[in-house]
Amino acid sequence: MFDSDDLEEIRAGREEWHEEEVEPVVERFGERKETFTTDTGGQDVDRLYTPDDVDDLDYREDIGYPGEPPYTRGVYSTGYRGRLWTMRQYAGFSTPEDTNERYHYLMDQGQTGLSMAFDLPTQMGYDSDASMAAGEIGKAGVAIDSLDDMETVFDGIPLDEVSTSMTINAPASVLLAMYIAVGDQQGVDREELRGTIQNDILKEYIARNTYIYPPEQSMRIITDIFEFCASETPKFNTISISGYHIREAGSTAAQELAFTLGDGIEYVETAIEAGLDVDEFAPQLSFFFNGHNNIFEEVAKFRAARRMWHDIIDERFDADDPKSKQLKFHTQTAGSMLTAQQIENNVVRVAYQALAAVLGGTQSLHTNGKDEALALPTEQSVRTALRTQQILAHESGAADTIDPLAGSYYVESLTDEVEEEAYEILEEVDERGGMREAIEQQWVQRQIQDTAFDRQREIEEKERIIVGVNEFEVDEDPEMDVEEVTPEDQQRQIDSLESVREERDDEAVEDTLEALREAARGEENLMPYIIEAVKVYATVGEICNVLRDEFGEYQPGSAV
Repeated sequence: MFDSDDLEEIRAGREEWHEEEVEPVVERFGERKETFTTDTGGQDVDRLYTPDDVDDLDYREDIGYPGEPPYTRGVYSTGYRGRLWTMRQYAGFSTPEDTNERYHYLMDQGQTGLSMAFDLPTQMGYDSDASMAAGEIGKAGVAIDSLDDMETVFDGIPLDEVSTSMTINAPASVLLAMYIAVGDQQGVDREELRGTIQNDILKEYIARNTYIYPPEQSMRIITDIFEFCASETPKFNTISISGYHIREAGSTAAQELAFTLGDGIEYVETAIEAGLDVDEFAPQLSFFFNGHNNIFEEVAKFRAARRMWHDIIDERFDADDPKSKQLKFHTQTAGSMLTAQQIENNVVRVAYQALAAVLGGTQSLHTNGKDEALALPTEQSVRTALRTQQILAHESGAADTIDPLAGSYYVESLTDEVEEEAYEILEEVDERGGMREAIEQQWVQRQIQDTAFDRQREIEEKERIIVGVNEFEVDEDPEMDVEEVTPEDQQRQIDSLESVREERDDEAVEDTLEALREAARGEENLMPYIIEAVKVYATVGEICNVLRDEFGEYQPGSAV
């Protein structure tokens, strides 16, 4: 970018500026902090960046053009000038009827994609009348027990006109089967179904713990989904490899990036070992990242992620299809950064986090409601969160040019630094035998826990300021409406489940469950059997219990 004479002159000028201008001022007045770092402390931030900090960059090799390898500047040649990101507000609570009402409300407000939240019993493969579900029905998301519930959720919503993201992991095959069944009922060609299932079980063992089966059997189910969807639903993303929850658990940006791509490597290797060609399934892989507070660090993380995934798929797996090498991702603003104190501040936090995601080139975005540190978001707070995206898209100018921070000495240098640190972490993962082995050794979990501990200590000692929490505090109790799931709502869901069981063909249910059991004992793809089971209204719990019987349940500390 600059020849050696230019760089020598720049270095000399920088040293002269430092000696003559900076040192006297620092000596007299000091600086706010002794050391400046990025948000998670992963990278030191210099006082000034110049061309000398990016002298090793090759524009064509390292940055390039949008839509061209290595995709640092984005996977689409026209960026948001051709099409804005999908505004996909995460929603789902209480009963299917309540969730259907919220979806229609969001679509009327201009949302362009649906994002489905499930309650904890559904995420763990339990029906609403199971003892393990008591007190949790509909609280963290919508309760889905059978196809009847999925039909209610999507009543009046044509599946050929929307894309739907489902945050579901261990029972992902069952919920995907229900979505396909609703599409079949609506007469939608399976090839036209669009959306994403999270389906990322490895990060469950790392961060969230909503797992059911041991990893080997879980990976079999995931590979079956890859194979089935490649031929049946080619527009549906079969997995959303999630760094979001890794970051929520306390990781740095570089750890989020490394562990997420490490999980991706593990999924690709498992699918190839099962006999799939990388170009058969890799174009349907997608990613899910956290949108955190430090705008520049987040932009650098997103840019580095695209470049790294391109190189990994190209060099490690020798893929031929350019789409296999394109990292596409959804972003959600950081739930862990929302505060119960002075909740209005959360609107500002979310706006900056959303800006970082857009400047970094996300394909899809969810913005959190300001009240989510207290309860499920109300319609008003959801509308404000959606309006944040719409203002960003139509009023800020951030979407008018592609990768607008490219060429910034700081951002390019930071992109390289985040990438370098992430690769160093991946090298250690490889030395430990890959992500599954590193998880079994609890090494990944310890890395995140250590970072989270350091962050909390910094907050408590006021080395890290959280506005309204440990500085700029006010003595007030938040006054606001909160969304609540009542015992009556929960009983209504149980009653609905009982009605489904009374009206369905029990013999047909038993036949399909037995067929699924036999398939699980063999090597056949499980997806066709699960679809047949949900179509006769077998429940989530009944299907998952068959697989529990055959595969067992994962116990923490057992072999991964």
